[in-house]
Amino acid sequence: MAMFALLFVGCADKTGNEHGHEAGGLEPLAYTIYSDKTELFVEFKPLIVGSKSSFAAHFTILGETFLPLTEGKVTVSLIVGESGIRNSGDSASSPGIFRLALSPKTAGVGNLVFDIETKNYTDQIIIENITVYPNEQTAQQNQTTNENGEEITYLKEQAWKVEFANAPVRKQTFNDIIKTNGQLLSAPGDEVMITANAGGSVVFSSAKSIVGSEINVGSNLFTISGGNISTGTIDATYKEAKANYDRAKSDVERASELVKDNIVSQKEYLQAKVAFENAQTTFNAIAKNYSAKGQSISSPISGFVKDILVSEGQFVEAGTPLAIVSKNKNLLLQAHLSQRYFNKLPTIQSASFKMAGIDEVFSTEALSGKIISFGKSASANSPFIPITFEINNIGNLVSGSVVEVYLKSSPIPNALVIPTSSLMEEQGNFYVYVQTSGESFEKREIKIGASDGQNIQVLSGVSEGERVVTKGAYQIKLSSASGELPAHGHEH
Repeated sequence: MAMFALLFVGCADKTGNEHGHEAGGLEPLAYTIYSDKTELFVEFKPLIVGSKSSFAAHFTILGETFLPLTEGKVTVSLIVGESGIRNSGDSASSPGIFRLALSPKTAGVGNLVFDIETKNYTDQIIIENITVYPNEQTAQQNQTTNENGEEITYLKEQAWKVEFANAPVRKQTFNDIIKTNGQLLSAPGDEVMITANAGGSVVFSSAKSIVGSEINVGSNLFTISGGNISTGTIDATYKEAKANYDRAKSDVERASELVKDNIVSQKEYLQAKVAFENAQTTFNAIAKNYSAKGQSISSPISGFVKDILVSEGQFVEAGTPLAIVSKNKNLLLQAHLSQRYFNKLPTIQSASFKMAGIDEVFSTEALSGKIISFGKSASANSPFIPITFEINNIGNLVSGSVVEVYLKSSPIPNALVIPTSSLMEEQGNFYVYVQTSGESFEKREIKIGASDGQNIQVLSGVSEGERVVTKGAYQIKLSSASGELPAHGHEH
C-alpha cells in the first residue's frame, strides 16, 4: 500500500452524475485523476458488498494530443485491508472507454487501483479512500449530491473528436513584460554584397540566381558579357588588358637581352619589369573567371541568396551591386523601447518574440541570445530607444521580418501562470474554462497581468492546480450556447 501511495499523482474530484439518474436510486460517482501520462475519468455506482458495480473508465493520453486510449489492457483492483479483487479489460469497448465491473466482498475503506499496459507505456492511477458499504440502505444514507447549475457539460466523446488540451495553473517565477515591436536583422559579417568587377550585360547563370536559393562557396551566380558594345565592357577590358600584358611581356624580354650588352640601362630594364608585373597582375585578375561567354561572378561564402539587385540583361558598370548572399547563421533582434521604460533597461536580460502570421513564440534564451547593445538616448527622428540581441538562427527565421517583442524585465516571484492559448475575451473581459471534472467545465472570469507571448500572469479568478482548457475552448463555448446534451451511453 505504501508503494501505491507513492505512485499516486494528481487529485480526485468527486461529483454527482452529470447526466441524471433514476429517482430513488443511488447517485453514480465520478472521479477525475491525472497522472503524468494519463487522465482518468471514471463513473460508477457506490460500491456495495455483494452487488455488482460497473465502471465506465475514460482514459485520455496526456501530451500534445489528448487523444483517447484505444489499445491496451486495463486492470481495476479494489483493495480493502488485506484483501482485494480485480477485473481486467483487454480492449476498449469504444475509443477511450474501458468497461469493467467489480463485486465487493468486504465492507470498509480502501483504494481503487487502475493499471494501464500498452505497447508504448505503462501507468498506474489510484483513487484513495473509497468506501465499500455493507448494504444499499447504508449507501443511500451516506450519499451526497453536489449539483452546480453553473457547470457546462462537455463529453469526452466530444473532446476526443476536436483539438483539445488542458493544463494546470502553475505558480512560478515570471517576469514583468514590456511589449513592443522590433525587427530581425542580419548580424555583422553574416552577409556579403556581390558586385560586378567589370562593365557589361548581366546574364543569370543558373537556378541558383533566385532569391532563397541555397548556395556553396564558388557557386556561379552571374556572367558579365560585353555583347555588341565595343567600349566600357568586360570584353573590351579583357582585350585591353591582354594587349597591355603582351606588350609589357615583349618589352621586358627585349630589355632583359639588351641590358646584358649595356644597350639599355639597368634603370630602363627595371622599369620594363615593373610595367610587365603590373600588366600581368591586371590581366590575371580579369582572365581568372573570363571565357568566351564573359566574366563569371561566383559566391565567396556558403549560405542562401537573400536578394537579387539587378535584372537579366541589365547593363552594369564595375562596382555595381548584383546580389546579397547571407550565411543566415546569426541574426540581430532589434527592439524599439519607449523612452518611459528607460529606467528599466538595466533589468532587461532576455526577450520573447513572434513573427506576423506565425503562432510559434521564440525565446532569445533558447536561441543562445545575448544583449549586445542598447541605446543611451533617443534620436530626433524616433522617440524609441533601440535594444539589440544577437541570436542563433535555427533555420526558420527570416532576416528583415517585423516581429512582436516581449522584453523580460524584473522577476515576479510566485506568479500564477497559464498558457495564453487558454485566454478568451468577451466585451473587454477575459475568462477561461476551468475543467472541474472529466466532463464538467466552468466559465471563470479572470484578471490578467503580464504576458510573454506564451504564458500570461493571472492576478485573480483561478487557483494553483486548477486545470484550464488550452485547446478547444471555443468548442465548449459553442456547446454551452446550444444547450443540447448529446447522447452519452455510459453504463452505471
